Amino acid sequence: MSSENTATAATPEAGDAVVAQTDAVAPTDAVTPDGVATPEAGTPAGGVSKAMIADIEEAMKDVVDPELGINVVDLGLVYGVHVDDENVATLDMTLTSAACPLTDVIEDQARQALTTGPGGGLVNDIRINWVWLPPWGPDKITDEGRDQLRSLGFNV
Repeated sequence: MSSENTATAATPEAGDAVVAQTDAVAPTDAVTPDGVATPEAGTPAGGVSKAMIADIEEAMKDVVDPELGINVVDLGLVYGVHVDDENVATLDMTLTSAACPLTDVIEDQARQALTTGPGGGLVNDIRINWVWLPPWGPDKITDEGRDQLRSLGFNV
C-alpha cells in the first residue's frame, strides 16, 4: 500500500497531540457463550495484531523536523492517529507551514519509524493525511519540545 497525501480539516482539541484509538479490541482469553475463544488483547476480530496508539506516538518521536531538529510529536505536528483492522496507520499531521517542501522527507521518516524494525515494525503501512485546520502554532508544542527548542536558542 502507498501513502495518501490529502489535505483536509481536522478538529482536535487545543493541546491534543494524538487522539485515542476507537476500534474495539477483544479481551484476553475471552470465550463466547458458544465456547469459541476470541483473539488475544490487541487483536481485532480479523486476527491481525493492531498497533497501540501510545506505541505509534513513541515511535513517531524518531521522526525529526529537518529544519528545526525537533521530533514531530513534541512540535505538535501530529494531530491524530487511527489504526485500521489491517494494521495500517493513518496519521493526521500538519506542518509549521503549508509551503514546507519537506513533506516527502517527513513521510519517509514516518514510514521508516513505523513499518521497519523487529518483527517487521509496528504497522503494515502508513497513510499521512496532511491537514491545515486548525493551523499549527507554537501553542501546540509540548513542554519537552519547548525545552528542546530553548536549548537550540529559540525563544519559546
